[in-house]
Amino acid sequence: MYKTIFTPIPCGQTLPINNIHAVSVSMPELQDVIDYEEQTPKILEKIKSAYPRFVMHPYLKLLASHIKEKYKISNAYEVVLLSSQKAVEVVSCKYFIHNKIEINEPFGVILVQNGTTQLNKVLKFIQHVGYNLSSRLAQDYLFDVGLLNIKHQEELENKTIAKEILISNLAIAYNQPIKNICLTPSGMNAVYCALRGLKTIQNRNGKNKLIQLGWLYLDTMNIVEHYFDENKIFYDINNLDIVEDYLKINAHTISAIITEIPTNPLLQTVDLPRLKNLCLKYNIILVIDATFATPFNMDLKPYADIYVESLTKFACGNADVLMGAIILNENSKISMISQEFFKHADIPYIKDIQRLAFEIKNYKNRVKIISKNTKALVEYFQKADFIDEIFYCLNPKYASNYKKLMIDENSLTGIISVTFKKDFKEIYDKLNFAKGPSLGTEFTLLMPYTYLAHYDLITSQKGNDFLKKIGLPVNLLRISVGCEDINEIIKEFEKINV
Repeated sequence: MYKTIFTPIPCGQTLPINNIHAVSVSMPELQDVIDYEEQTPKILEKIKSAYPRFVMHPYLKLLASHIKEKYKISNAYEVVLLSSQKAVEVVSCKYFIHNKIEINEPFGVILVQNGTTQLNKVLKFIQHVGYNLSSRLAQDYLFDVGLLNIKHQEELENKTIAKEILISNLAIAYNQPIKNICLTPSGMNAVYCALRGLKTIQNRNGKNKLIQLGWLYLDTMNIVEHYFDENKIFYDINNLDIVEDYLKINAHTISAIITEIPTNPLLQTVDLPRLKNLCLKYNIILVIDATFATPFNMDLKPYADIYVESLTKFACGNADVLMGAIILNENSKISMISQEFFKHADIPYIKDIQRLAFEIKNYKNRVKIISKNTKALVEYFQKADFIDEIFYCLNPKYASNYKKLMIDENSLTGIISVTFKKDFKEIYDKLNFAKGPSLGTEFTLLMPYTYLAHYDLITSQKGNDFLKKIGLPVNLLRISVGCEDINEIIKEFEKINV
């Protein structure tokens, strides 16, 4: 009765399965997640690759070894690979790194002394700001020097027109001119480049403080916290009164407000028309992470000055490309100085552009199928006796805010986060969906969000108290709804009742 199309995926298997460029990895049991967070030897034997900003890709490890041997680099130094020479300059300036050996490669290389706190800081910085070297570039390089015998076979768009296809698709989707769109090596790099550009521009005006509205994605908060002089966080996006009170006194110091629409992972949507009016009143730039919204579910053009999107998610749909985009709104004066934002961005590797150009053609159709499935799955959860809380884009507290922005009736963000009345580990381990980091895939993908994003908070009483304060449940399951037959998705959740 409960046999479904979903079958167990072993721990460490790439997601998508058997794809060396996958950005997710299977963690089928909660203990796998805990072991991963605690970096136990047992899990490191199984997980060879994962989300590229967090775990070094096996091809990058092999390439780093090759560079070490090629340039006869001492074991006293760690070889750190970056997306470009531009990225090297950014990191080197921040951490006062100077390579004593001249390295001439079509990507960035820095040498950092082993056993130093500097190494950890450099690796964290690259993780946060997303200047990661492409696994496809590493693959081509290793193949050319004879260290790989075969390349991963995949469908790619024609090299000569791929970038044009990719950017024109985004331009049409966002209703923006092509010149206002810039590709970046990752979604976080899009956030970093946008905020860095703002910092340069606004510092001249004495505006050096950034407002973070809502509980945002981990590395967005890290960028805000660590790379900007001052920041102010308002966790409750439903209370714009306190934001307005703050602006009445401090608006002259505010560089920008950054928020997600809707937020990750609780799917909260701010009253965007009111927020935009506050920004206009106090002359503040509004930066919106539109990854969850997508240009096919929500119309944000009347509001955003700058959009950022992780194209790795719904635009890709297959979790096998790391890329982002900065989109400047032609309605905003800020778009007239696009170079201040775009100059910090790297051009992604051509094979990544070719792959995403192929995948983005199905972007709208993918989003609409996922939206329809999301609606049906929420309706099922609302009647299921094993569900405790449901967080989705039309939750009563935020529904009116979301509905103001919907493009049509079939425009639900394809993410549902839930808590259960039953044991979380038992449920997580029982379900046979793909389970691992990332979202926006055509296959349903589950993630124990708080465990993977904020494990440090789970493991201390102070952290637990903070999670309660901001309303983020420890045992939260984030569901990225896929394109499979909705009856099969529901049937798999029915196993919880057995």
